[in-house]
Amino acid sequence: MKAKVSLQLKRPARRRVQKIDRRSGCADQRIRCRVVLKVASGLSCNGAARELGCAPSTAVRIVARFQAEGEAALLDHRTENGWHKVDADVRGGVREILVGTPEEYGFTRPTWTLEILRSVVEQVLHVGLSLSSLWTLLRELGVRWGRPRPIVACPWRTRRRQRRIAALKQLAASASDENVVVYADEVDIHLNPKIGPDWMLPGTQRLVLTPGNNEKRYLAGAYEPLHDRLVYVEGDRKASWIFLNLLRALIETYESAKSIHVILDNYIIHKSGVTQAWLAEFGTRLQLHFLPPYCPNENPIERLWLDLHANVTRNHRQRTIEALLDRVHGYLAHRFDTQRRILLVA
Repeated sequence: MKAKVSLQLKRPARRRVQKIDRRSGCADQRIRCRVVLKVASGLSCNGAARELGCAPSTAVRIVARFQAEGEAALLDHRTENGWHKVDADVRGGVREILVGTPEEYGFTRPTWTLEILRSVVEQVLHVGLSLSSLWTLLRELGVRWGRPRPIVACPWRTRRRQRRIAALKQLAASASDENVVVYADEVDIHLNPKIGPDWMLPGTQRLVLTPGNNEKRYLAGAYEPLHDRLVYVEGDRKASWIFLNLLRALIETYESAKSIHVILDNYIIHKSGVTQAWLAEFGTRLQLHFLPPYCPNENPIERLWLDLHANVTRNHRQRTIEALLDRVHGYLAHRFDTQRRILLVA
């Protein structure tokens, strides 16, 4: 029968070990400290291992090393293995690699896998990483597995696009109660829900019952960043009249303003003959300012509509379009200082 391993700690040494335990940010080092403290208090290695949830052989090894090396045994000896493979340069290099696609490095696959990424890291950065180390690095960098967003490139030259965006930003920065600046756009509300990711238990898949026969409604909205206000109207078609209803709503809402500047995209209803004729007759206080084509990121109301879909329409379970619209109006009323205008006349 093996003799019980004993460990003697004088009071100053015990206090130093306790101090290391309290201040250490390394879980392994804290385990080493606590094994030493428990064995020094009279527990066997097996007893200390049971209380701390580690293997008995680990506790025996920790105590043996402490007897041989003293307090130096509490340090991680792997620090003597040399330089770390993953440093700031490697982290930055992996970020740059992930901005591109595997096709840029000679692979035919258009999306990344861990195996392909490891191969490219070794080829470009000259660092060999295991799959587990690479996966740990990706998690530390906050890399996520998500769906790309399709876009269309703006046909304008870069300088022309940048000049227009800069001018519109300057206009928005000069907004006041007398010279109102809003961002306008339309959003589709579908009775058939948009399906999106959700948390699910292992072995299960969440089901979303769809009505089958789709119905649509449309909101035309104008967002004023200065007062975080949303003015919007509702319609059953995305036609010129719904945009004109929005312009009427803006004139009513900002009746004391000298001018109302509307920043918007190049959708056809914003430039139609009906819209131009109405502006010529009634739009003396309204000025439309068009963004460069295919630049939705420059319109803050686009992010508002994304929040609306995320909080209301995605994976929804409403059986009628009226019930869904009630949820939509409730969310917008809670989220913004909304001015909802019910204008149904074309």
